[in-house]
Amino acid sequence: MIEELVKRYPVLESVKGQIENAYKILETCYENGGKLLIAGNGGSAADSDHIVGELMKGFVKRRPVSTELAEALKQADPERGEELAKKLQGGLPAIALTNHTALSSAFANDVDGMLSYAQQVNGYGKAGDVFLGISTSGNSENVMYAAVTAKAKGLKVVGLTGKTGGKLAKLADVAIIVPEQETYKIQELHLPIYHALCLMLEDRFYAE
Repeated sequence: MIEELVKRYPVLESVKGQIENAYKILETCYENGGKLLIAGNGGSAADSDHIVGELMKGFVKRRPVSTELAEALKQADPERGEELAKKLQGGLPAIALTNHTALSSAFANDVDGMLSYAQQVNGYGKAGDVFLGISTSGNSENVMYAAVTAKAKGLKVVGLTGKTGGKLAKLADVAIIVPEQETYKIQELHLPIYHALCLMLEDRFYAE
């Protein structure tokens, strides 16, 4: 899938190794029952939510629930369980830290809005999880606070950036630094990268 990605976007040839390394970190996380926490600002906040949508339900595969869960659902409620068994899909746990308005606004009002992502990493994050920080410059301070908190709690940190990679690239376990300088061009390359990562994870954890 990485080869196909680079064929479609030749400019990403220089970051093939980083994409593969980011995938391996995510694969290990999910193999061990972990979850992915994601944060960014503006368009990168939208990307955070987009990634959750691809991981938490079927992307290109149907992802039926296991036979065991299907039977348990039917035993819990024969009518609703039958419907749930047919329609529920397998999900790879992922949380966009960008969507919790009540929490973020309360923390901003009571403490410090710059640390709202860090607060969520502190609350949700466990050793073995992964924090994905998306920042076109690599210097978004709220993302950096979250990344530092993640490292302190034993999470792996993946950075999805551009330009020089900024501060995030120096802190991250893996930094995918797309070779562009302008924000919109960087964001245009982020999308096919995270689509490829989501496709690879789905292929790894779900049969047809």
